[in-house]
Amino acid sequence: MAGDQYRISDQYAGYFITCTIIHWIDLFSRKGYRDSVVDSLNYCTREKGLELYGWVIMSNHIHLLGRCNEPHQMSDFLRDFKKFMSKAFIQNIKLPEESRKDWLLDKFSFEAKRSRRAEKYKVWRDDNHAILMEGIDPIQKLHYIHDNPVRAGIVLHPDEYLYSSAKDYAGEKGLVDIVMI
Repeated sequence: MAGDQYRISDQYAGYFITCTIIHWIDLFSRKGYRDSVVDSLNYCTREKGLELYGWVIMSNHIHLLGRCNEPHQMSDFLRDFKKFMSKAFIQNIKLPEESRKDWLLDKFSFEAKRSRRAEKYKVWRDDNHAILMEGIDPIQKLHYIHDNPVRAGIVLHPDEYLYSSAKDYAGEKGLVDIVMI
C-alpha cells in the first residue's frame, strides 16, 4: 500500500498486523461494530485461509497475529477484510440507533475525498503496519496484544477482556477461532 513501510513481502509468512480506523476514531466503542469484526474474522479463518494466533479489538484499532495458508494470500485477506468491514460499518452507521451517524459519515466521507483512496467513505487507514514475524518471538507479540486492554485501563487482567484471544490462552473458548502457539 502507498506509504506503508511495513510491506507484506512473503504472502504466507506470519505477521503482526495493526488495522486502524482513520484519525483514530473510536468506532469500536460500540458492541455491534466489534461483533461484526468477530464474525468476519471467524469467516476468514473458515473460508479465506486465515490462521490466526492472536487478536484484539480496541476502540479504534485491531491487532492480529497470524498468517494465510496457500492459495490464499495475506494481502488479499487484508484488502478483502477491510473492504467488507468498511461496507458493513457504513451500513450500521446509517441505522437510526447510531447517535454519531452524521459525525461519522462526515469524517469518513471527508477522508475519502481528501485522500482520493475511496469512492464515498474511507474508514481504515491505508497502512496495515504489517511486521514480518521472522526472528521475532511470537509470545512477546501475543503478550503485547493481550495487554492492550490492560494498558488502556479497560480490565485488570488480559483474560477478562472479551474481544481478544486472551481467553483462549487462559484455557477458555474465545469469540474467534484461533490456532494456539
